[in-house]
Amino acid sequence: MTDDNPFEAMLAMSQEWVKAINPALTHFTPKGFEALMPTMPRDMMETVMGKTFNPEGLDAKTKLLLTLAGLTILGAQAEAQIRLTVRHALEAGATKQEIAETIAMMGVFGGVPAMSKAMELASGVMDAATDDEDTE
Repeated sequence: MTDDNPFEAMLAMSQEWVKAINPALTHFTPKGFEALMPTMPRDMMETVMGKTFNPEGLDAKTKLLLTLAGLTILGAQAEAQIRLTVRHALEAGATKQEIAETIAMMGVFGGVPAMSKAMELASGVMDAATDDEDTE
Protein backbone atom coordinates (compact mmCIF):
# COMPACT_ATOMS: atom_id res chain seq x y z
CA MET A 1 0.00 0.00 0.00
CA THR A 2 1.30 3.46 -0.85
CA ASP A 3 0.81 6.83 0.81
CA ASP A 4 -0.85 8.19 -2.34
CA ASN A 5 -4.38 9.47 -2.07
CA PRO A 6 -6.58 6.76 -3.65
CA PHE A 7 -9.17 9.33 -4.72
CA GLU A 8 -6.58 11.38 -6.60
CA ALA A 9 -5.36 8.20 -8.27
CA MET A 10 -8.93 7.26 -9.28
CA LEU A 11 -9.54 10.78 -10.62
CA ALA A 12 -6.31 10.72 -12.63
CA MET A 13 -7.19 7.30 -14.03
CA SER A 14 -10.68 8.43 -15.04
CA GLN A 15 -9.25 11.55 -16.70
CA GLU A 16 -6.85 9.40 -18.70
CA TRP A 17 -9.74 7.13 -19.68
CA VAL A 18 -11.84 10.10 -20.85
CA LYS A 19 -8.86 11.52 -22.72
CA ALA A 20 -8.44 8.23 -24.57
CA ILE A 21 -12.11 8.21 -25.58
CA ASN A 22 -12.40 11.86 -26.58
CA PRO A 23 -9.73 14.47 -25.73
CA ALA A 24 -12.31 17.27 -25.93
CA LEU A 25 -14.11 15.84 -22.91
CA THR A 26 -11.15 16.51 -20.61
CA HIS A 27 -12.35 20.12 -20.31
CA PHE A 28 -15.63 19.03 -18.74
CA THR A 29 -15.51 20.02 -15.11
CA PRO A 30 -18.55 20.97 -13.03
CA LYS A 31 -17.98 24.66 -13.86
CA GLY A 32 -17.28 23.86 -17.50
CA PHE A 33 -20.48 21.85 -17.79
CA GLU A 34 -22.42 24.60 -16.05
CA ALA A 35 -21.19 27.13 -18.62
CA LEU A 36 -22.38 24.89 -21.47
CA MET A 37 -25.90 24.48 -20.10
CA PRO A 38 -27.93 27.68 -20.34
CA THR A 39 -31.19 28.12 -18.51
CA MET A 40 -34.11 26.53 -20.33
CA PRO A 41 -36.91 28.89 -21.36
CA ARG A 42 -39.96 28.65 -19.11
CA ASP A 43 -42.20 27.02 -21.75
CA MET A 44 -39.63 24.33 -22.53
CA MET A 45 -39.01 23.73 -18.83
CA GLU A 46 -42.73 23.30 -18.19
CA THR A 47 -42.91 20.83 -21.08
CA VAL A 48 -39.97 18.78 -19.82
CA MET A 49 -40.42 19.09 -16.06
CA GLY A 50 -43.95 20.34 -15.56
CA LYS A 51 -47.44 19.00 -16.04
CA THR A 52 -47.21 17.92 -19.69
CA PHE A 53 -46.89 14.23 -18.93
CA ASN A 54 -48.86 14.35 -15.68
CA PRO A 55 -51.49 17.12 -15.76
CA GLU A 56 -52.46 16.42 -12.14
CA GLY A 57 -48.85 16.51 -10.93
CA LEU A 58 -46.44 19.15 -9.72
CA ASP A 59 -45.50 22.12 -11.86
CA ALA A 60 -41.91 22.85 -12.88
CA LYS A 61 -41.42 25.56 -10.22
CA THR A 62 -42.40 23.19 -7.41
CA LYS A 63 -40.22 20.40 -8.78
CA LEU A 64 -37.26 22.78 -9.00
CA LEU A 65 -37.76 24.00 -5.43
CA LEU A 66 -37.84 20.37 -4.28
CA THR A 67 -34.68 19.69 -6.27
CA LEU A 68 -33.05 22.71 -4.64
CA ALA A 69 -34.02 21.36 -1.22
CA GLY A 70 -32.34 18.03 -1.95
CA LEU A 71 -29.23 19.67 -3.37
CA THR A 72 -28.99 21.93 -0.32
CA ILE A 73 -28.91 18.90 1.96
CA LEU A 74 -25.98 17.54 -0.08
CA GLY A 75 -24.00 20.63 0.86
CA ALA A 76 -21.01 21.84 -1.09
CA GLN A 77 -20.92 18.65 -3.19
CA ALA A 78 -23.38 20.14 -5.67
CA GLU A 79 -22.27 23.74 -6.29
CA ALA A 80 -22.81 23.77 -10.05
CA GLN A 81 -26.12 21.95 -9.71
CA ILE A 82 -27.37 24.41 -7.06
CA ARG A 83 -26.53 27.40 -9.27
CA LEU A 84 -28.20 25.78 -12.28
CA THR A 85 -31.31 24.85 -10.30
CA VAL A 86 -31.65 28.37 -8.89
CA ARG A 87 -31.41 29.82 -12.41
CA HIS A 88 -34.06 27.38 -13.62
CA ALA A 89 -36.30 28.03 -10.60
CA LEU A 90 -36.18 31.78 -11.25
CA GLU A 91 -37.06 31.17 -14.90
CA ALA A 92 -39.92 28.89 -13.83
CA GLY A 93 -41.39 31.73 -11.76
CA ALA A 94 -39.99 31.12 -8.28
CA THR A 95 -39.41 34.27 -6.27
CA LYS A 96 -36.19 35.03 -4.45
CA GLN A 97 -38.15 34.68 -1.21
CA GLU A 98 -39.35 31.17 -2.17
CA ILE A 99 -35.80 30.14 -3.05
CA ALA A 100 -34.42 31.53 0.22
CA GLU A 101 -37.15 29.83 2.28
CA THR A 102 -36.55 26.50 0.54
CA ILE A 103 -32.86 26.66 1.36
CA ALA A 104 -33.43 27.92 4.91
CA MET A 105 -35.79 25.03 5.73
CA MET A 106 -33.12 22.54 4.71
CA GLY A 107 -30.82 23.80 7.47
CA VAL A 108 -32.86 21.55 9.78
CA PHE A 109 -32.08 18.46 7.71
CA GLY A 110 -28.69 19.17 6.15
CA GLY A 111 -27.20 21.41 8.82
CA VAL A 112 -26.33 25.07 8.96
CA PRO A 113 -23.07 24.75 6.95
CA ALA A 114 -24.90 23.12 4.02
CA MET A 115 -27.66 25.72 4.22
CA SER A 116 -25.17 28.59 4.39
CA LYS A 117 -23.23 27.33 1.38
CA ALA A 118 -26.40 26.88 -0.67
CA MET A 119 -27.60 30.35 0.33
CA GLU A 120 -24.25 31.82 -0.72
CA LEU A 121 -24.45 30.09 -4.11
CA ALA A 122 -28.10 31.06 -4.64
CA SER A 123 -27.42 34.67 -3.66
CA GLY A 124 -24.69 34.87 -6.29
CA VAL A 125 -27.09 33.60 -8.96
CA MET A 126 -29.90 35.90 -7.83
CA ASP A 127 -27.56 38.91 -7.70
CA ALA A 128 -26.38 38.14 -11.24
CA ALA A 129 -30.01 37.81 -12.37
CA THR A 130 -30.81 41.20 -10.84
CA ASP A 131 -27.78 42.73 -12.59
CA ASP A 132 -28.97 41.23 -15.91
CA GLU A 133 -32.45 42.70 -15.38
CA ASP A 134 -30.95 46.12 -14.66
CA THR A 135 -28.99 46.13 -17.93
CA GLU A 136 -31.99 45.22 -20.09
